[in-house]
Amino acid sequence: SQFGDIFGDVFGGSGFGGFGGFGGFGGGQQRRRGTDLRIKVSLTLEEIVKGVEKKIKVRRKVQADNLQYNNCSDCGGSGQTVKIANTILGRMQTTAVCGRCQGTGKIVANRPPGSDANGMVAKEDMVSIKIPAGVEDGMQLKVAGKGNGAPGGGQDGNLIVLIQEIEHPVFKREGNNLHFDLYINISEAVLGVSKEIQTLTGKVRIRLEEGIQSGKILRLKNKGVPVLQGYGQGDLLIHINVWTPRILNKEQRKFFQDNLTDTNFEPNPKKNDKSFFDKVKDIFS
Repeated sequence: SQFGDIFGDVFGGSGFGGFGGFGGFGGGQQRRRGTDLRIKVSLTLEEIVKGVEKKIKVRRKVQADNLQYNNCSDCGGSGQTVKIANTILGRMQTTAVCGRCQGTGKIVANRPPGSDANGMVAKEDMVSIKIPAGVEDGMQLKVAGKGNGAPGGGQDGNLIVLIQEIEHPVFKREGNNLHFDLYINISEAVLGVSKEIQTLTGKVRIRLEEGIQSGKILRLKNKGVPVLQGYGQGDLLIHINVWTPRILNKEQRKFFQDNLTDTNFEPNPKKNDKSFFDKVKDIFS
C-alpha cells in the first residue's frame, strides 16, 4: 500500500528507549544496525482530517566527516573468528562473531574530534514526515532510515513517531465520527429555523424542523474523519440542545405562566420520538 513504509512495523508498547541490534549470524560480515529514535508529534483535528506533512528537527547520530576504517586485525576483515577444537569425533571447526569489531570487519582508524569511540557524532537533521488522514491518538508511525546511523556503514535505524491528538474545543471524536453540540433557544425550537454549521471542512446550512426536541440527533454524512488507509469517511452527529432561559422579564414570565396549563405545552411524545437511550443505541449500531 502507499503507506507501507510508514506502517511496516507494529509497536504496541509506550516505552521510549532506543533499541537496535545485529544481523543474523550467517557467514560473512555482520552489518550493524543503528538504534531507533522516538518522537512525539501533536496534531490538531483539522490536520488529522486532511492529512499533513510535518518537518521535524531530529538529533541523530551519524558518521563523522573524514572517518576512516581499517580491516580488523583479529578477524582479517571477515567479521568472524574461527576456532578449531579436538573432540572424540575429530577436529571440529566453529565460527563466531568477532568480539573486537562486533562482526563488521572494520575498526576505526582515525577518530575525528568530537566523535565517540565508533566515530559517530550527533547531528541535527530536518526530517519530513507525511502523516496520512485518519490517524488516531496513540498510533505510532515509522519513518524508515531516519534513526541513528550505524557504525561501520551499516543500516540506519528508524524514526518512530507517536501521534498525539490535540483535544478540539468544539468537536468530540469517536472513531471516525465527530460529535457537535448545537444549542438553540426555545423560539427556534418551536418555530423551526435554518442554521449555519461550521464543520472541519467548511460551513454547511441545515434546516431544523418546527417543534424540534432537545436531544434529537442529526447526522451529516461524510463530514467526519476519513478512514485510515481505506475508503469512506465518518459522519458528523449534531446533538440538539434547547436552551432554557434562566432569567425572564415580566412579559416573558407572564407568557409562560399563561401557558403553564395549556394542553399544547404538555409533553406528548410519540413512538417515533426516541428516548435518550434509543438515540445512543442508534449511534453505536
